Amino acid sequence: MIVASLLLILVAVVLLVLGLAGGSSLLLIISIAASLLAAVALVAGARQAAADRATAYRDGSAQRVRTGTRPTTPAGSAYGPPLGEPDIPVQHVPPTVDAGGAGWRQPPEPPVTGADPPATPGVGPVEAYDDEPAAQELTPDQAARLAELTTEVRVVDGRPRYHLAGCAHLVGRASEPLPVAEAGELGFSPCAHCAPATALLADAHRI
Repeated sequence: MIVASLLLILVAVVLLVLGLAGGSSLLLIISIAASLLAAVALVAGARQAAADRATAYRDGSAQRVRTGTRPTTPAGSAYGPPLGEPDIPVQHVPPTVDAGGAGWRQPPEPPVTGADPPATPGVGPVEAYDDEPAAQELTPDQAARLAELTTEVRVVDGRPRYHLAGCAHLVGRASEPLPVAEAGELGFSPCAHCAPATALLADAHRI
């Protein structure tokens, strides 16, 4: 229809020129009629094109509904698929028990041989090694008095006893000083060979 309207416009222009040149009223009338037909054809063609576009759009929408597809959205847009979550740094927690370092002062736990309740630190013997001396027997009163002293004793890493500086069981072993109160809190017990509890309590009594 649009092509026909263009042809009619061309014919109307030619007839208008010829009518004006020859002074022919008939050619002018035919030119006007051709112009009107061209306008009608142009309007009809525009409406037909709009109707075709509307039909094509409805057909495409119905096809998408039947197939379950939807328009794709570029990744990263406001309604696109979510982006990957950022990596969360993992906090490193150092171990609370050293594997034999020089600063470790916690004696090893004695092996569990039965259902007996655990011994109170610093009260009664606690045997952990065959070559370890027995623990000096303490009364609760003596243990409480030792817990108030700051006099230093000697301890060996991995061994459950604390000793006086001249104890024979320290020979050939690396030891470190530790306040007797702290040694008792950490679970060390006094050596029965050098009897540090007796010596320390006697010194404290003389003071």
